[in-house]
Amino acid sequence: MEPGVTPADGSVEGKQWNVVGHTYTPKLHSENAMIWHAIIPDGTGVPPHIHPTQDEWIVMLTGNLEVAFGDKVVKAGPGDTVKMPMGIAHGISNVSGAEATCVFGVAPSRKLFDLFGQLDGVTDPEELVRISAAHEVDFLPPPAE
Repeated sequence: MEPGVTPADGSVEGKQWNVVGHTYTPKLHSENAMIWHAIIPDGTGVPPHIHPTQDEWIVMLTGNLEVAFGDKVVKAGPGDTVKMPMGIAHGISNVSGAEATCVFGVAPSRKLFDLFGQLDGVTDPEELVRISAAHEVDFLPPPAE
């Protein structure tokens, strides 16, 4: 990692991705960690999934999110930090009625930077699951009806 500053309006390699309707802007990427700014519109989310090789966290800036760990749902608002340890299933949703902004991070970075590049604009759920599995993110099957 090079020392320095990623400006507020800047990103790693000039990248910005649309992943599941969220805007992800990478702010730091090294072998050891990845950090990205996220804009999460109301009514969007990320279905339950597992990072088997990474710890993940969210630092909330504005708005509110709900994070599901199995049947347990926790709410996070401005200033809160959500901790999602590797191997633990979690899903994220914004049902607050307003946009949320936050900073996500993972350690180590593993294949996530490449995953977001490949998921940019993907809308087909089966394709999203396939691409994610090839990059060490495993989505859980939908609940039985």
